[in-house]
Amino acid sequence: MKVEFVDSQRKEHGVQPVLRALEGTPGEIAPSTYYAARTRPESARAASDRVLAEKIERVHEDNYSVYGA
Repeated sequence: MKVEFVDSQRKEHGVQPVLRALEGTPGEIAPSTYYAARTRPESARAASDRVLAEKIERVHEDNYSVYGA
């Protein structure tokens, strides 16, 4: 989640300024951690969760976007 936040601000502010602004806050993230997370391939669990979420969304839409009877 922290990596996604930095990514959302990267274009406007740059990575290093955002990481410096987060220092001393609960959202603090080390630069090496950020860059490692960006280059790491998607885990098998994340891939299966993504596929499952797509199936759940499709079933929900097929059921008129309602839950239950």
